Amino acid sequence: METALLVISILLIIIVLLQSGKAEGNQGIIFGGSGELFRERKERGSELFISRLTLLLGLSFFVICLVASFM
Repeated sequence: METALLVISILLIIIVLLQSGKAEGNQGIIFGGSGELFRERKERGSELFISRLTLLLGLSFFVICLVASFM
């Protein structure tokens, strides 16, 4: 159980670091720049895969932690 948590946590860290920043180009908002903060941006291709993999790894980490706490 602990080994699975260790592997999932390492994979989760790597996947989160691979994700592109959603706020790229929006640094000017703090200083009164661009008004594109709430523009709709759809994920496609590898971004969508990485996003879904992050969700899957996060949920599996949460479930394994819950199961381990009751054992």
